[in-house]
Amino acid sequence: MTTLPTAPALRVGLVGYGLAGSVFHAPLISTTPGLALTAVVTANPERRAQALAEHPGVEVVDSIEGLWALNLDLAVVASPNRLHAAHATAALEAGVGVVVDKPLAVSAEEALALTGLAELLGLPLSVFQNRRWDGDFRTVAELVGSGRLGTVHRFESRFERWRPQLKGGWRELGDPAEAGGLLYDLGSHLVDQALTLFGPVAEVYAELDCRRPGAQADDDAFVALRHQNGTRSHLWMSAVTGSLGPRFRVLGSDSAYVCYGLDGQEAALRSGLTPADDGWGVTPASGYGLLGAGEQAVPYPTLPGAYQDYYAGVAEALHGRGPVPVEPRDAVTTLAVLAAARLSAAGRRVVTLP
Repeated sequence: MTTLPTAPALRVGLVGYGLAGSVFHAPLISTTPGLALTAVVTANPERRAQALAEHPGVEVVDSIEGLWALNLDLAVVASPNRLHAAHATAALEAGVGVVVDKPLAVSAEEALALTGLAELLGLPLSVFQNRRWDGDFRTVAELVGSGRLGTVHRFESRFERWRPQLKGGWRELGDPAEAGGLLYDLGSHLVDQALTLFGPVAEVYAELDCRRPGAQADDDAFVALRHQNGTRSHLWMSAVTGSLGPRFRVLGSDSAYVCYGLDGQEAALRSGLTPADDGWGVTPASGYGLLGAGEQAVPYPTLPGAYQDYYAGVAEALHGRGPVPVEPRDAVTTLAVLAAARLSAAGRRVVTLP
């Protein structure tokens, strides 16, 4: 029997080796069949040593320009938010497909220009919205899509933490050009999830506050969306919540679903585990949410988390066998909603979207 030759792994360059690069992207890339983490961009000596220790054989370069001679198939942009568009543009102009960590850019206009460039050049561009593959969100999406809840009239979603002291770093800077603060950090996930479930938004109302001493960027935020289909999404993101609310509470005409706690994949990655480890993404029965109404609510099994599916989808797209797992135009829409939220908070009013 003739054995067909195995296609060489697609070569991936990772721009940035901070939290996003080292904890999320590098482990997922290196454990995705058909992808090879080939190079890392960092000028930080400690991060250079970390990358070499964690991924022996990887090439470390000081600047993004050092990537283009390495015959890459994909560049993954995990640099600070203000650099996302510039680094993604450089990769596309070098003829390389791109994944950009959320948010895609600082503004919807910047993201739309980047999307247009990728379309013009015929190169894949995707946004790393890994929270679409959280187990609890996958469960909510299944319940909503199957009609088990009836018509959903209110969707509540929270990313709340208790971090009363500032940590420092660009995410806490107040300059809008940095796209820091929790609205653009955690809000990028929450808004994307709401749009994925319930579609376009007609109205936005938001409250943004700086609660911690010395805070320049919002660390406590609430966003209310009225979707065109009539569903209302209420989204909370906070670093100063001493008593955490439910992760999701979804209220429908026939039933409801509520669950607590965060999907465990981020914690697993931080501890050094990867999707190659046994039990990846599995939520124990003690962490199941409740499905039902009133006293009829019963535990409902949480679907497994599946961050690995994102980069598997990217590999398929690079081979021309399917679309990118997250379309960049979805990110443009998310950024338009985030901009409307900032406008709403500044003017203390509801903002209508076209």
